[in-house]
Amino acid sequence: MPKHEHACKKRAAELRELRDDKLFKQPESSHRGDCPICFLPHPIDHETSIMMSCCSKIVCRGCDYANKVREIEARLQLTCPFCRRPSPKTDEEINKNKMRRVAANDPVAMREIGMKHYCRDGDYERAFEYLTKAAELGDAPAHNGLSIMYREGEGVEKDEKRGLYHLKEAAIAGHTNARYDLGCYEGRNDRSDRAVKLFIIATNLGHYESIQALKGCYKNGLISKEDFATALRAHHAAVDAAKSPQRDAAETFENFRASQQQTSGGNT
Repeated sequence: MPKHEHACKKRAAELRELRDDKLFKQPESSHRGDCPICFLPHPIDHETSIMMSCCSKIVCRGCDYANKVREIEARLQLTCPFCRRPSPKTDEEINKNKMRRVAANDPVAMREIGMKHYCRDGDYERAFEYLTKAAELGDAPAHNGLSIMYREGEGVEKDEKRGLYHLKEAAIAGHTNARYDLGCYEGRNDRSDRAVKLFIIATNLGHYESIQALKGCYKNGLISKEDFATALRAHHAAVDAAKSPQRDAAETFENFRASQQQTSGGNT
């Protein structure tokens, strides 16, 4: 029996070491990946990208805006910039498209439906069902969502261990918010060396909160001046890599439209 226990402990230690190797490896990109049209990395900010309900592709607002301008100027029907299907006109059409993608085992569509149940409907049981399916297919935001549900006990019995498991899975898959949250968790548990490593990885992908956390680490002497400067340069490079004239034009247009709506709202 003791021999068996020793073997189990040894195997558990090997698995933890393997998991740490994955956790502290710098991913090539965040979980958001690249826009499938312009092939530029998606910014960390979710508001700068759009999920197409017809094909579940995440397209940057720059490509979506450029496509709309082209179609309007040519008096063409508005279509998806990726699959060229006609743009849905109602919420019912959008939901039908997403459910078609769910039926095709698309993890992005599953996650979107799950988050709708979570955020809009407050239906945690349905949210847990869809997010679990998406996570089983490797979707990083679904893992992050499940980590929150387990930690808060929403739609499932509260389980800190399971919550931490899904948080790590999300971080390994490139989810920068998950990696930042995990870094904060490590810091609260007096494992500052692990926290700094996690913050550096997220910073290198352009994550704003992580670079702010690293500033605090630098002030407290937890990271060297050279390592902090290297992370800061990597952060700027990641942010710059996600910029384009089309994305700038889309942002300018969105800001203009928002100001017009505020003005018209103030006059009513």
